[in-house]
Amino acid sequence: MIRVVLVDDQPLIRTGLRVLIADAPDLEVVGEAGNGAEAVELVNRLRPDVAVMDIRMPGMDGIEATRRITADPELPTHVLVLTTFDDDDYVYGALRAGASGFLVKDLALETILDGVRVVAAGDALLAPGITRRLIGEFAARPEAARVRRAVAEGITEREREVLTLVGRGLSNAEIAQELTISPATAKAHVARLFTKLDARDRVHLVIHAYEFGLVAPS
Repeated sequence: MIRVVLVDDQPLIRTGLRVLIADAPDLEVVGEAGNGAEAVELVNRLRPDVAVMDIRMPGMDGIEATRRITADPELPTHVLVLTTFDDDDYVYGALRAGASGFLVKDLALETILDGVRVVAAGDALLAPGITRRLIGEFAARPEAARVRRAVAEGITEREREVLTLVGRGLSNAEIAQELTISPATAKAHVARLFTKLDARDRVHLVIHAYEFGLVAPS
């Protein structure tokens, strides 16, 4: 059972999400919060698998709450940002704060449920249409060239191949098949890339793959 905390300043939104999740046999809402400060307290107390987080809320916003939640390595909670605002600053801010996913509220309900499951599994996702903008913004950062030089010295050729495939959107199982290695070995390579590149999840590995020129925007 995936334990979920809902964070939104609009009670109607929380009610709708709670009803939606109640129909899913593998998901359970264990708490609700109306702002970022409440969310941080609730997550620390309940330790859910996923916090579904709005961004614009009174007092502490969702980005700051995400930063505080993900800064604690002892917390098992992944943050899925779910907001009305498909705005670049919000996307970048949320991901820099440590969010594992970013979805907008006008997506299909089943897509939102699937997003909760993906994030709970330790993977990451972005709403359609966001990825290309995200990659463009991060790859244009002044430090990108420095990072590209560092990666040439920091990862093995096999890890470079794995990172390229992660950048193309392949799962660990697909990477294993592509490189004729075991799924466990593929997972181990990805885990080492997380450590070497200081990446929280696969979204950030994808960003690195584009920064390093291993994958080109389509």
